[in-house]
Amino acid sequence: MEAMPRHDPSPPAPAAPGRAGRRGAGGPEVGRIETFSDGVVAIIITIMVLELHPPLAGGFDRLWTLWPVFLAYVLSYAYIAIYWVNHHRLFSYARRVSNGLIWANMALLFALSLVPFSTSYLGGRDFSREATILYLATMLLPAFAYSWLQAVIRRTGAQSAEAALYHRATSRKGLFATLVYAAGIPLSFVTPWLGIAAAALVAGFWVLPVGPVDRLFARGAGTA
Repeated sequence: MEAMPRHDPSPPAPAAPGRAGRRGAGGPEVGRIETFSDGVVAIIITIMVLELHPPLAGGFDRLWTLWPVFLAYVLSYAYIAIYWVNHHRLFSYARRVSNGLIWANMALLFALSLVPFSTSYLGGRDFSREATILYLATMLLPAFAYSWLQAVIRRTGAQSAEAALYHRATSRKGLFATLVYAAGIPLSFVTPWLGIAAAALVAGFWVLPVGPVDRLFARGAGTA
């Protein structure tokens, strides 16, 4: 006769903070949405890469003329990567799939799917004023959609103190990013490079590791 497995009465060890973002925390339905989103993001990056056309003539001088195209690509790649990373972290707090979550996620993916077009236009027009304004407007759309998605997950997802701290801090940071995007549009009428600087500033403080800016947004979040 087989021995009965011994029951361990001790409670399971809490998950390490760095492991909170593991896929599947919210069940298979949440995992399906996250997997679908990963595929769409991969396609968006692929489309942007396919827009990088080499010059017909050889020589470094010909390659140098493509610097606006490469700069626009690098900036947009950073943005897509930032959204993918934050989407992954956000979904670690999702616990169930609702209609609101599905459509907010679809709105975010739609907004991100416009990035290859505005990126191509920005690089092809050598960072002209109208191209920069279009680019910044395109960056505003995912920001609005992501805020909607986060509001849904904040309401229907994990309700722990850790989740509350995460949502408060990142919501503040996202609001600041949206304001910088919006400020870049009128600044582009002065010179397009001020608009591009605004976009680069947002990318910079999202990409950089946790530092003074992040601590500023998190200040008081645990008691708000």
